[in-house]
Amino acid sequence: MPELDMREWTNIRNGESGDAVYRRNDATVFAKIAGADRKAALEGERDRLLWLEERGVACPRVIEWRDDEACLLTSAVEGVPASELSGDDLWKAWPSIVEALGTLHRLDTRTCPFDRGLATMLPNARDVVARDAVNPDFLSVADRAFDAKTLLALVETEAPLRLSEEAGHEVVCHGDATMPNVMIDPVGLDCTGFVDLGRMGTADPYVDFSLMLANAGEIWVSESQARNAFDRLFGDLGIDRPDRDRLAFYLRLDPLTWG
Repeated sequence: MPELDMREWTNIRNGESGDAVYRRNDATVFAKIAGADRKAALEGERDRLLWLEERGVACPRVIEWRDDEACLLTSAVEGVPASELSGDDLWKAWPSIVEALGTLHRLDTRTCPFDRGLATMLPNARDVVARDAVNPDFLSVADRAFDAKTLLALVETEAPLRLSEEAGHEVVCHGDATMPNVMIDPVGLDCTGFVDLGRMGTADPYVDFSLMLANAGEIWVSESQARNAFDRLFGDLGIDRPDRDRLAFYLRLDPLTWG
């Protein structure tokens, strides 16, 4: 199988995973290329996209898998990343984003073969911390005052409680539900789909809530927008008593699992 003709492609970023991402010059196709150590993970992303496509979830469509290059070609999802919106436009798009997340969370976990739960992510965090591979830029501002081993110890202390909360309440999570991974129609300000679904799997829904709220918090222009977005997220999803400690736990855990 021939390699990509790089004259037709533009490197747009290197993801948090280390994969290189290219956009074809006609802006309709993306290519994600992984190193040898990331090939299995990229295959996992391919399989997740295929599973979601079968269920009608708005996400990139798999066009081709190039095994010899560890290269995944997918269709573009129309729109712009929610991270590019102003605070006011993000607020207008917020109900649609929440609705799209709810649709994902309501998928049947019994048919989902992908796991994102604590039994998987805690060993991952231990490995990343043991290799001293935590990227401090991924940490919340508050957590940057602590070293990675201390943060892991705090996570481990809470883990039994969080495991008990997770049991029987898992949903199909995006796994990295940050604003760059949510696509928005810039005219109608409706959510057009999700991208970067390599971490999709069954988990506590607070995995997604924590990242979505924290990342959107960097865009809001006022405290009232942040409060209203918090209330709208949990209100629309039918959660009467949001657990802020649970949000904080998953926000602390996530940066320890990249690396």
